[in-house]
Amino acid sequence: MTDRYAVFGHPIAHSKSPQIHVAFARQTGQDMTYEAILAPLDGFADSVAAFIAAGGRGANVTVPFKEEAYRLANRLSARAQRAGAVNTLVFDGGILGDNTDGAGLVADLTRNLGCALAGKRILLLGAGGAARGVIEPLLEQQPAALVIANRTVGRAQELAELFGHGIRACGFEETGGPYDVVINATAASLAGELPPLSSALFTDDTLAYDMMYGRDTPFLTFARSHGAATADGLGMLVEQAAEAFALWRGVRPDTAPVITSLRAA
Repeated sequence: MTDRYAVFGHPIAHSKSPQIHVAFARQTGQDMTYEAILAPLDGFADSVAAFIAAGGRGANVTVPFKEEAYRLANRLSARAQRAGAVNTLVFDGGILGDNTDGAGLVADLTRNLGCALAGKRILLLGAGGAARGVIEPLLEQQPAALVIANRTVGRAQELAELFGHGIRACGFEETGGPYDVVINATAASLAGELPPLSSALFTDDTLAYDMMYGRDTPFLTFARSHGAATADGLGMLVEQAAEAFALWRGVRPDTAPVITSLRAA
């Protein structure tokens, strides 16, 4: 019987996850289907239960259900525990929750973009779930400094205290600079807005990375105008999907051709 997988979100029609996982399955010869499921805002757990009952083997979880998926899982990977959010579920008699976002970001930065993070000064913009999910994988790369900047400084301070390792927390106006890597994990790009950033963050050697994909965001435009190289989050999307696929199927797909075909489309 063909194994069933899905991504749950609200909204979900825009999701590229079905394309990505169908490409992975074809590439690796896996007998599986993958669909997008629009879960009601107050009906995520019910939607997941119905999918499991219909034979679902695993799922991805996107906005706004990652924290709810964390609470739904009865077992959590170490990285999901630290992230406080889950984007990958495995249905194996119970519900295992994992978080592949940080691994996806690091793989895209280091492997696809050739940006080694060891000894680098990294600025992470935002202190919500997207930021929290990537902090530990970034720290594992042993940067020289990791600074978290957020509109509400208290939220950045909470993350700095939670993860330790000398992380500095500040508001957008106190970031200093310049940095080797600036990562935008705020929701500003979703709204087509730019956080109040200083041009001093960027030099010709800076990589500005927006987790948002599929559009040239105000953050990327601003960074480029001050000499920085830029990248969007499409590679992160594909890499975190590959991490989930390997967890489900025990085989790691080649991400490069999938990223190339999505960029071309």
